[in-house]
Amino acid sequence: MMALAAFTSMQAAKPRYVLTVNNEPMQKITGFGGACCDGAMKPFGTDNAPVSKLYGYRSKIGLNILRMEISPNLEDKADQWGDYDWNGSLPSAKIVKNRGGIVFGTPWSPPGVYKTNGTAQGGNAEDQGYQRGKLREDCYEKFFPWLNSFLKWMKAHDVEIDAVSIQNEPDWWVSYSGCLYDPQDLVKLVKNYGWMLDRETYPGVRLISGEPLGFTQNYTDPLMQDEECRKQVDIVAGHLYGHAPLEYMKKAAVLPLKYGKEVWMTEHSVTDNTGKLPTWHENLIFAEELNECMLAGCSGYIYWYLRAHWAFVGTGESQYGADNKRDELLPRAFVMSHFSKNVTGSTRLTTSRDKESGEGDAFEYSAYIKGDSIIVMAIDTIATARDLLIKLPYKVNSGTLWLSTGNESDKLCQKSEVDIPEPTEEVLVEMPARSLSTFIFMIDRGGLAIEDVAQKNNDGPKTYYDLRGRRMETPHGLCIERSANGQSRKLVME
Repeated sequence: MMALAAFTSMQAAKPRYVLTVNNEPMQKITGFGGACCDGAMKPFGTDNAPVSKLYGYRSKIGLNILRMEISPNLEDKADQWGDYDWNGSLPSAKIVKNRGGIVFGTPWSPPGVYKTNGTAQGGNAEDQGYQRGKLREDCYEKFFPWLNSFLKWMKAHDVEIDAVSIQNEPDWWVSYSGCLYDPQDLVKLVKNYGWMLDRETYPGVRLISGEPLGFTQNYTDPLMQDEECRKQVDIVAGHLYGHAPLEYMKKAAVLPLKYGKEVWMTEHSVTDNTGKLPTWHENLIFAEELNECMLAGCSGYIYWYLRAHWAFVGTGESQYGADNKRDELLPRAFVMSHFSKNVTGSTRLTTSRDKESGEGDAFEYSAYIKGDSIIVMAIDTIATARDLLIKLPYKVNSGTLWLSTGNESDKLCQKSEVDIPEPTEEVLVEMPARSLSTFIFMIDRGGLAIEDVAQKNNDGPKTYYDLRGRRMETPHGLCIERSANGQSRKLVME
């Protein structure tokens, strides 16, 4: 279905909703990604297919953040875990870095010799004696030097790590690799020893807080309330298992955002307990989670596995259906692409219809500004189409619609032009039933349109504009080519 532009005076036959986009900037969006960990990524350490399909601006999906595990190796025993060691994610990490992405590492456990139970395992199993594995206090001073040894090893193998986390799910007692920390344990560790992270040798590295199973204030606020901890922690992170973002992350994000920290959701999987590929409704639920994380103040969203029948790349396991083809992109990847291809690098703007709590809602929205574009996300989960009148903070002169209405290939990310006959601040568009829509409106800046475009990715693609400053999807005729570094030149295209 084509989107229609109109002025307020137009009468629409269908029910109409009004969405006002405010010129009120919120958080900057760093990006979107997934985890390169064991399990669904086997054969671990050699399988580059998922990242090759999913990462970089030239890919169909456009992911830019990769999470990898920091296995509990010591530098002088870097191969003690066999394939499951620091080598494991190296090939994939190199691809992501070469494509301009972000790679960060998370320990599931520090080395067992540093822990109270003497093993990397969490201790929640009969054969482990139910011994709770915690970092011994006499080893607190060894923790950050251990992270430094990981940074050193990765750099020696041509990957500069962008960030390191303290611990995966410090609030979850497990039988696999794990380590328990109380909130005050993390404060004590960071307050007294966080300075030992070698930012002089690795000046770009950032420190991520512990990533609790539930993104709650009891793990985030103590770190932000301590002045020394605030100096050390750059990113506050957590997971969403059993914790809706607008009920928990939103509250946990208040202090980090107040102090200029980024907030990342670093692990969750949606509808992963079904024995089939996700339905289109379940994929819309995933879109709502992405949207609600943005509304909660999130800057980075990192899904769980990259390859799984409930993730982005197929596994080839026939029991999940014929469409679960090995290393083929799944519909959920294209849902993610609405955000990863369009919202990465933008700044969120508030709207009059921002969802404020975890209560159910048939419609969800969010808005963003990036360079010369205003981006509006619209999610409709009901079976009836609606009209949406979008009131924008600037006049716009053209627009593009990305539309997804089903799992079938011809319904994923259909692209069309929004008909805007002259610059306007109000655009009437259609929200098809059970749809995910991304509207990209080009701001009308008159004669300054080209000069005002902010392009920050020096190795990004070229963009084209007509002589009125309107962005062109396909260059033709007399137009202006603008490179990613901001250089412009006039072209005559056939």
